[in-house]
Amino acid sequence: MPKLTHFDKKGRAKMVDVSKKGETMREAMVRGSIFMNPKTFKNITSGKIAKGDVLAVAKVAGIMAAKKTSEIIPMCHPLNLSHVEINFYPFEKESRIDMEATVKIKAQTGVEMEGFLAVAIAGLTIYDMCKAIDRGMVISNIHLVKKTGGKSGLYLAGHK
Repeated sequence: MPKLTHFDKKGRAKMVDVSKKGETMREAMVRGSIFMNPKTFKNITSGKIAKGDVLAVAKVAGIMAAKKTSEIIPMCHPLNLSHVEINFYPFEKESRIDMEATVKIKAQTGVEMEGFLAVAIAGLTIYDMCKAIDRGMVISNIHLVKKTGGKSGLYLAGHK
């Protein structure tokens, strides 16, 4: 079993020292979903939410969140990200919008947490902009789909 790296020998939290690690191209892809009632889904996809273009605002919020990850998650390193992309995939039948963040950097540490935060904040932004008409929205299934780079190399969800 791999050892937990964010704890010292006494079990206290610590920031991992990456100073001796080599820089590699790193990428993380994270996905999640937000479920809503059909009326909310239709209002979002047809641009009829009074607060504005929900998905455009959620995209910007997700990008901003990825860039500020180290300010929110205590042991994350501040990173100068090379690229953050957020995409939305609406599924009318399920009244669901899937959210996907891809984050890239050439660095000594990975960008998984930046991807997770981007998806979570995009979902929370959708919720915030639509809560007046649907407080029952559910954000779920936020998960790492793919990770590349670093010592551990490639990770693909569902593959060993």
